[in-house]
This record gives sequence, C-alpha cells and structure tokens, in this order.
Amino acid sequence: MEDILDLYAEPYQPAFPVICFDEVPYQMVSEIRLPLPVRNGIPGRYDFEYRREGTCNLFMFLQPLAGWRHVKVTDQRTKQDFAWCMKDLVEIHFPEAEKIRVVLDNLNTHSPAAFYEAFSPQQARY
Repeated sequence: MEDILDLYAEPYQPAFPVICFDEVPYQMVSEIRLPLPVRNGIPGRYDFEYRREGTCNLFMFLQPLAGWRHVKVTDQRTKQDFAWCMKDLVEIHFPEAEKIRVVLDNLNTHSPAAFYEAFSPQQARY
C-alpha cells in the first residue's frame, strides 16, 4: 500500500504518467411511466419501476495530476477488451510517454496472459 501512496505523492511528470484504471458494469434502463414535472413548491417525481434495456461495461482511465479522464464503453468485460484498452492507452493517449505507470486492481482479466490472447506474441511483449 505504501508503494501506491508514494506513487500518488510524486510530482507530475508528463513522460511518466500515473494512470488509474478501473471498470464497472452498467445497467441501461428506461422509464415505464413519465416522471411528474417540478411544480411550484413540489419537487419532480419519478416512479421506481423501469424497463431494463441491456447492459454494457465502462472502462475508465484517470490521470489525477493532469486532470485527464477517458471512458471506453464496451459490450462486455473480457481479457481481450482489457488488452485493447491498454493498447489504446499506449498508442493513442500516451504515445510520447517513456513509461506509463498503471494502477489497477487484481481482477482476473488484468493479467499478462490477456495480451497474448488478444495479440501476436511480438505485439503482446511490446
């Protein structure tokens, strides 16, 4: 834990960005009944019933010291989706960085094997 706290305490270095990465499943819903509008002295009201419209996954990147954030929406959360997010981070968002320091949890999809499942061995090792 101290290593992570030390990393967060470092000054901003554009060549060595610190990126926080996480994902969250998201349920898309729509209203079954129209909400009642706000009226003078009465707040708007929403019914608790909803229609489920499917799910998606939100991959979130955050660089706190630079105030940068990015969200990528996918249909699911797989090892290949994780690998493609990391590829985007390196090639699209931080191509000039010397080293990108990524802080992430230990979810089963966050493994070196994910890169070998998604890319050729030469690309995966890169």
